[in-house]
Amino acid sequence: RRVHGEYSLNESWMSSFWKSFQAFPKVIGRRALFAGAVTLVSYHSFYLRASKGKTEESIDVDRALRGRFMSKKPNPDAYKNVTLLTGNANIPLAQEIAEYLDVPLGKINVGRFPDGEVNIQIIDNVRGKDVYVIQPTCPPVNDNLVELLLLVSTLRRASANKINVIVPYYGYSRQDRKTAPRVPIAAADVARLLETMGVDRVIAVDLHCGQIQGFFGPRVPVDNLEANLIGYQYILNQSKKLDMHNLTVISPDAGGVNRAKKFQELLRQNGFPDTGLAMIIKHREVASKVAGMHLVGQVKGSDIIIIDDMIDTAGTLCEAVNQLKKHGANRVFAFATHGLFNGPAIERINNSEIDKIIVTNSIPTRNQQEAESDKIVRLSCAPLIAECIRRIQENESISSLFTSQPK
Repeated sequence: RRVHGEYSLNESWMSSFWKSFQAFPKVIGRRALFAGAVTLVSYHSFYLRASKGKTEESIDVDRALRGRFMSKKPNPDAYKNVTLLTGNANIPLAQEIAEYLDVPLGKINVGRFPDGEVNIQIIDNVRGKDVYVIQPTCPPVNDNLVELLLLVSTLRRASANKINVIVPYYGYSRQDRKTAPRVPIAAADVARLLETMGVDRVIAVDLHCGQIQGFFGPRVPVDNLEANLIGYQYILNQSKKLDMHNLTVISPDAGGVNRAKKFQELLRQNGFPDTGLAMIIKHREVASKVAGMHLVGQVKGSDIIIIDDMIDTAGTLCEAVNQLKKHGANRVFAFATHGLFNGPAIERINNSEIDKIIVTNSIPTRNQQEAESDKIVRLSCAPLIAECIRRIQENESISSLFTSQPK
């Protein structure tokens, strides 16, 4: 029961439990009932902490993902040598991951000197520790990137055993190749910086393109986690409520066809066997400005799910919605892992014909407009990242996390 942003146990539920407990005839039965209640309250307490400030939709998805990703209880012995740290980029996400793993965040001071330089001091002893640094390089990109680099450098100089960097959003990822003369390949340069600082592993969520993994040398393994299971869980939860049928998955560009095809296969294998696939071919004049769009495939009478890795200014997305509506699409939903929402993005989304946009909290909510929009839903990627950490620590396969079918 939510009261002014806080959650509390329902008093009638507690009084009814107490009456049942008193009426239970046997001591053994009372003990069993009490143990069950303690377990229930502990799970409830977790959700009170983890779901604070979330919508009912996102809470339901969190609960389902916890059941899927965190069904196996973490082995406490595997975390005796683990330290979790975070910079300033996305503290709420780091706190959620720590709560899922039942590992406290390490003590650290990340501030600024009067001239704007980053000031870092790690309070906890990290000598010989396996450290996980949770720091997306989201806006302000340069500030968060420098924080991450100096954190890694500090840990290396403090004799940490392993430094695992969790970058839910990898900044500069769109500059992954030379698209014009005399331009940098910034995604590769960021990888070189991290490698030079001394990272041992990188964990990202839905990199803009898979080849970014190859920008790191063989001594630095890169795990690119797929967030499509999070989007699928939302669709599954809402399908009956929204009466979703005749689904078609849309890739907004040629580069995202593989991502859209994976989402289509996921839907087909789990309750939506007739899900179709289509794509939009777009022509850009310059970055973030589309000159024209052409639809490849049939969408008439379909409920549409646009699949992309990020939404920046939402110009491409809103134009894609217009094109789909012109071709007879019924309702249009979008799932994108990273919601940047820069510039006029929120205004465009609110004025568009799109029904709902689902993004993850790889990037924190950055303005009040987004929080107030009824068209945007943020889902947590904390269960996915926490399960990845658990599997790394317990030497289990990460790829099987995505090859096994959802329950």
